Amino acid sequence: MILSKVYRPLRLGSLALLKAGGIFDRVKDSRWRAQRLMILCYHGISLDEEHLWRPATYISPELFRQRFETLSRGGYTVLPLGDAIEQLYQKALPPRSVAITFDDGTYDFYVHAFPLLKQHGFPATVYQTTYYCDYARPIFNLACSYILWKQRTKVLEGGGKFGLPNAMDLRTETSRQAIVTQLVSRAREQSLPETEKNQIAEELARTVDVNYKELVAKRVLQLMRPDEIAHLAKEGIDFQLHTHRHRTPMDEVLFRREIRDNRRRVQSIIGTKSLTHFCYPSGLYELEFLPWLQAEGVISGTTCDPGLASRGNNPLLLPRFVDTTQSSSLEFEGWLSGAAAMIPRRGNRIPRHPAHVAPTTAEYCSSE
Repeated sequence: MILSKVYRPLRLGSLALLKAGGIFDRVKDSRWRAQRLMILCYHGISLDEEHLWRPATYISPELFRQRFETLSRGGYTVLPLGDAIEQLYQKALPPRSVAITFDDGTYDFYVHAFPLLKQHGFPATVYQTTYYCDYARPIFNLACSYILWKQRTKVLEGGGKFGLPNAMDLRTETSRQAIVTQLVSRAREQSLPETEKNQIAEELARTVDVNYKELVAKRVLQLMRPDEIAHLAKEGIDFQLHTHRHRTPMDEVLFRREIRDNRRRVQSIIGTKSLTHFCYPSGLYELEFLPWLQAEGVISGTTCDPGLASRGNNPLLLPRFVDTTQSSSLEFEGWLSGAAAMIPRRGNRIPRHPAHVAPTTAEYCSSE
């Protein structure tokens, strides 16, 4: 954390110098950049205050609109993901190539992203996880976390009814996460169905005085439903694989089951279209996964490791730039142009250790 606080200002300062010196424009139009593909990654666009709750995951609608304006003004060529990857390895990319991807397939894509994509004429890929597609309520562990964050300045009574200490200290991320962990663990131990977990989330919201019905009505922390996915597929949105339960088991049988279940469910919604592109849930991957993916007919896999994709990358380990509220406009332009890749980075691979899991919908399907 301390290193990040020191390193990031230095990195931003370096980017500012490169832009002021005209390096962004030079790199953007260089032969080097023409041989590389920038794959943008988005996890969520706020329907409520999610970008304040988890700024390293979500982006505000206003900032998201600005990103697309930057793409248009910069003359970038936004390609469908499959075409872009094929052209990358055939040495046939057009200048300033970009592909746009969205992880998970949450409802905010339907509300915020699709209209903007249509307005700009940009193609996009959604890596759709499917376990919660038929569930019209927020994802349990994320809902509990968000509810507690809403009252983040307080110490509130009422924890006893959930098997917790009666006084719930909501003033730090650590104390809130400890409560969520206990709630999720109890639900898992008791093998509670989603309906009962939803009742717990609703009671938690009532206890801490958060309007749960409003969150449900806004579709905060919910996936798109089958009819919405089918509609977007007809409109040209490319849906691809992200595992059924949003997890990557280290067991080959379970891992491949995730791919098959995910593929089967997406195909049942959009038809028999071939699904051959994959995104690692939460960016977590191991080299053991690669032959398993190949055995399931997957031809590309994207990570959350920052970088521009080149022909030197294994097609099952393609880097992306994860764009969030925490990313400045300078960083966004730097990565689009390719200049940001010139600045050395500290270790960038996302480890598997749970403490470092990207705060998306990871581990949300614990009941199956």
